[in-house]
This record gives sequence, C-alpha cells and structure tokens, in this order.
Amino acid sequence: MSAPTKAARRAAELRQEIARHDRLYYIESAPEISDAQYDGLFRELQDLEAKHPDLVTSDSPTQRVGAPLPEGQGFAKVAHEVPMLSIDSLFTGDEVREFEERILRFLGLESGDELAWSVEPKFDGVSASLLYEDGLLVRGLTRGDGVQGEDVTANLRTVRNIPLRLSDAVRPVPDRLEVRGEVLIERSAFDAFNAQREEAGEAVLANPRNATSGAIRRNAPAEVARYPLEFHLWAAPQLEGARFATQTELTAALRDWGLPDSGYAQRVIGLDACIEYHDRMEAQRAEIPFDLDGIVAKLDDLALRERLGRTARAMRWQYAHKFQALEATTTLRAIEISVGVNGRLTPRAHLEPVHVGGVTVTHTTLHNADNVAALNLQIGDQVFVHRAGDVIPQISGVAKAATGRAPAGWKNGVPAELVDESGDVKPGVFWKWRDAFVPPETCPACGAASVNEGKYWRCPNTYACPPQVAGRTAALAGRRAFEIDRLGEKQIVQLIDAGLLETPGDLFHLDRDPEKRERLVALERWGAKSVDNLFEQIEERRRVPLDRFLVGLSIPEVGPATARLLAISHPDLAELEAATEDELQHLNGIGPEVARAIALWFADERNQALLQRLANGGVEPQPLAAVSGDSPFAGKTVVFTGSLESMTRAEAKHSVESVGGKVASSVSSKTDYLVVGGKPGSKAKKAAELGVKVLLEPEFRESLGKGA
Repeated sequence: MSAPTKAARRAAELRQEIARHDRLYYIESAPEISDAQYDGLFRELQDLEAKHPDLVTSDSPTQRVGAPLPEGQGFAKVAHEVPMLSIDSLFTGDEVREFEERILRFLGLESGDELAWSVEPKFDGVSASLLYEDGLLVRGLTRGDGVQGEDVTANLRTVRNIPLRLSDAVRPVPDRLEVRGEVLIERSAFDAFNAQREEAGEAVLANPRNATSGAIRRNAPAEVARYPLEFHLWAAPQLEGARFATQTELTAALRDWGLPDSGYAQRVIGLDACIEYHDRMEAQRAEIPFDLDGIVAKLDDLALRERLGRTARAMRWQYAHKFQALEATTTLRAIEISVGVNGRLTPRAHLEPVHVGGVTVTHTTLHNADNVAALNLQIGDQVFVHRAGDVIPQISGVAKAATGRAPAGWKNGVPAELVDESGDVKPGVFWKWRDAFVPPETCPACGAASVNEGKYWRCPNTYACPPQVAGRTAALAGRRAFEIDRLGEKQIVQLIDAGLLETPGDLFHLDRDPEKRERLVALERWGAKSVDNLFEQIEERRRVPLDRFLVGLSIPEVGPATARLLAISHPDLAELEAATEDELQHLNGIGPEVARAIALWFADERNQALLQRLANGGVEPQPLAAVSGDSPFAGKTVVFTGSLESMTRAEAKHSVESVGGKVASSVSSKTDYLVVGGKPGSKAKKAAELGVKVLLEPEFRESLGKGA
C-alpha cells in the first residue's frame, strides 16, 4: 500500500473514531477514553491533514472553525423553507385545559384522556435550524423573524455536540433533514467561562442567554469556539428518506443519527400528565443545569398534527406552559411618560438596576394610570419586580413605601436619559421623592393637549409629534415592513432633528435630493459610504409586497397577519382604499372594530397625503404571489352550512385556507362555493337565489383531493 493510500485510510479511520468519541462524550455521556487520549487522536489527524491537504474533508473535526467574515460584512439572510412560528404561551392549568378543548373541538373528539403528548423543557436559549443533505451539515440559520434567519453555519459548526456528519451506525441517514433546537450554555460552564474572561481582563457577560445570542452572531468562528455552547434538538420539520408516526419515534431516530437532545423529554398520556410534568420540572428548576422558563407540550401523533395545522403565528398542536415568574426588589427612581407610535401616552418606570431571572432590569412599562393607581406607587418606593412569563419585567407591588425626607443627592441619581443637555429633568418625568403619577394633560414631546380614551391617554398630534413621526418611520423601515436595516430609530431621530425627515414618506425622497445627501453626509457618525449604502438599500426596497407595505403604514390594529389577509383579499392598493367598513367586516378574521379602524385610516386626508408621498418617492407595493397549485378553491370564497360528517368545521376551514381559499361566515354575491352538510340552514336558499355553486360534502372532499 502506497504512503498516500495509507495516509488516506488512516485519516478516514481517525475521522470516524473521533466522531464516535464525540458522540459518546456529548450525546451518550459515556466517554471511553481520557481527554489526553482524545487530544492525541485529534493531533494525529491534524498532522496527517497538514502533510496531505488533499485529505481534508468538510466534515473533518479539524474543520469546525472556519475563516472569519470579511470586515464589515453581515450574515446573509435566508428564508426558512418552513417558517419558524411562535408557540402559544399559557400560564395556568385552566388555560392549558382551554387549549385542549380547542384541539378536541377541531378534531371532533369528546375526550383527550387517551391523547399522547411529547413534553420537554422550554429552555431559555437561542433557537437555531440545522440542514443536513445526504448526512452532511450544509447550513445553519438563526430563527430571525421566523420567516427568514441569518446564515451562521460557520459559527454553529464550532458547537461540539452538533455532528458535522450524521451517523449511519444504527440506521440509514435521511436524504435531507432539517432539525431545530436550542443553543445553550450550562450555568456552571457559564460561570467558569466568565471567571476566565475576568481573569483575562475581558468584560463579564450578563447571563447565559445573552452570551449565547452574542456568540452566535460573532463574525469570528474561532472566537465562537471558545464559548461552551451546546445544542439540544426539539423539532425536525423537514425529513426526506424516512417516515415516522410519532414524535417519540422521530426523536429516537434523531439520537441514532447523532443529534443531541436534553434527555428530559418524555411521552405522557393525557393532559393531567402534562400538567404534572410542568409542576415537577418547575419544582426541579434550580437543579436543572440550564435556564428554562417553562415546558413545551406537543401532540405525539404526527398525523394529528397534520390535521390540526397552524394559525398565522403558531402551530395548533403544541403549547408552552410557562413557570411562575422570578421576583426581586429595587427602588423606583422615576416614572416617565413615553409617547408610542400611535400617540399613546404610557407611564414607564425607571428602576435602580436589579437582576431578575438572569436579566438586568432597569425599565418596565406601567401600562396605564389605572395600573399605577392600583399599585399605589410613589417615587422612592421599594418595589417588587418580576418577569411575567420570565420574559417581560413587571412591577407587582410595593415592598416598602418611601417615607420621610429624600436621601441626600436624590436628584443627582435621576437616570441620565431623563435629563436634557442643560441638566434639567425633561418634561413628563416624575422624579421627586414621594411624587405620585398623575395622568398627563399635555404631550411631553410636543405640548399638544392629551385626549382621554378610557383608561388610556393619547397625543392626537399624530403627524407632527416627533416621537410619533420617529416611531412610525421606524415601523416603515422595520423588519416586518420595508426592512431598511441600515436605518435604526436613533438615526431616524437624528434625521428628524436635522430637518431631513418630517413624515415617514420623506424616507424615500432622501436619495432624490443632492442637497439632502450632502447634509446627511455631514451628520455625526455618517459619511459618504454609509449614505451610499443607505441609498442603495432604499432603492432596492421601493418595490415591496403589499402586506409588508401595509404593516409599514402603522394602521391601528393591522399587524402582519391582518395585513396579509387584506393583501390577499384586495391585491390592489386602490381597491383596498375604496373598501367600505362593511366589506372589510365580511372578511374572515376581521371584526367590526378592526374594519372601522382600517376604513377610518384610509379616509383620513393626512394618511392619503402619506400614501401620495410614498408613491411620489417611487414606492410600488406589489401583489402577493399566488398560492401554488391547481385547487379549485385557490383565490375563491367558500361558505359552509350544516354539519359535516367526515371532518369538523374547523378542519374544513383550514383545508380551504391551506390551498389559498377564503372562508366567509355568510353567503353574498362574492361567495364562490357553498358547501352543504347535514341539516342545512337558510344559507342554501340564499345561495340558490344568488346562483352560488353548491357542493355536497363528498364533492367538497373530492375537490380537495381527499377522496369521496
């Protein structure tokens, strides 16, 4: 055997052996060799590859650390082939039982006592997606906004328990596999890592989750490799070349292929067992080595999941049952009236920094004047702070009321962000010792008289109040709308202060005025290159899907899901502008209040001026791409009447929507199909009068491709 052949054979043996020991150490927790012996194998492979560079393969353990990104280059954004949706968060046993009732109604079941659930911890880490093709890791993405994430493949390759190649020792690897999970740092490993950083003179990290998030988005994989990151799977939304009936079977296969899970997942029967698992995990919370904020329960049967499908934001077959929030006490330093995008004047608490559940809290919303009054807050009080759902910080009550005189130097402790350049406390701030909050008579930002709307107060000066203009411009440029990520809220405020922006629509005129370009270049922290990059992105974003355009307008009550519904039902903007409140109300998913808000928004002359300003700036909203497929229901409106025998009404509705159709509640001239079940009502008569095509249930199923 020639020397090159021997070297190739030995390199292959070493790669296989090192991968086996990685699996034993990271997945099975059953190492067979010492660290020194492992290091010896690794060094031998490094030496072989150094002498024979042609032997280096992409799945070699020596290639976990790739080259850093070129300076100034960000991560590429990649669309998720299957969106990474949210999970419905529930906080009580009653909410969990209501969730089950919705599932049972959808499936047409009387009892859930025999339903099997897969339950697992909800770790407080960073979600990531791994894609394997023919067993080889080819891509790793962050969650991003759920629709698209950032390509951080090089960084995820450094996570030692992520296999670069799937193992076929137990069963054949699939042709294609996407696995999703959480990137985490164990608490003890985090403490040790922080100690090393402190000894080396580096900044100490706040908590494991922030450290993980920061590491995953670093541009230098060699630096990421220093972090004690781990990956624990929780889903596999794409799988080609293998089939399974349950989550339990699928998870076992994923482990066989070398993918790590936490080891805490269980299969249980019935909802009571899910709740018991939640309570047990919460009681053991401090003993579990990773931060977690609840549990996730998923129906184990994959066929039932397919039937249930999804809503606009979440899967119907799973929920998160959150733990009780953690709590701490701190001092209330001030209450500031903040001005929201749509003018709502919201009291916001400023606190002495306090560590709550792994996060340092300095601010929290107080929601409204009624909430402040109910808490009986005064400036200087010692207050209880907790993280609602372990996420949103909240003040839950007064631990010790402020009494007597103010401590020495109290004014000097007012948070710097609440003090203007002259050293005076800004308008709309309550900071004096034992001051009590009172509802604002005027807007602190523009001085306009405030308007009372129930328990809320609002600044009506929507189109000239600087924070509202800044907020609406930020929403227009935000990731859910035009996605101009080179322009953040701080830069927008800077442009408003410099007189370069007066309305959100002015954003698309910046690059059309040479004088504005020169003024922009001269601003602090800008420059010719930054301005050119911004203008290039503005030009690229002038053609935007209609649903994103609508989100960017900051229409009250119109978020991404409602915007998409409007864009599907009214693919032309002019048609949507002309839609009446009654027409909008007939869209499935839009109620009277939302319909009224939309109609009023388009009827306002100032909003029409904004639309015209955007159009003059070259903005062209684009119709959404049609749903692929040849379904007769694509783009059609369907109404159901009577009881269906082969599926529930909810399941039938989901089936129509999944092929691009719309479901309405009443028959009208815009109805395309009426599906008739047993005991039809008056809708059948009205359909006959209007000439609407009627389908019996077997015909409906056949049209769906489900058979008679």
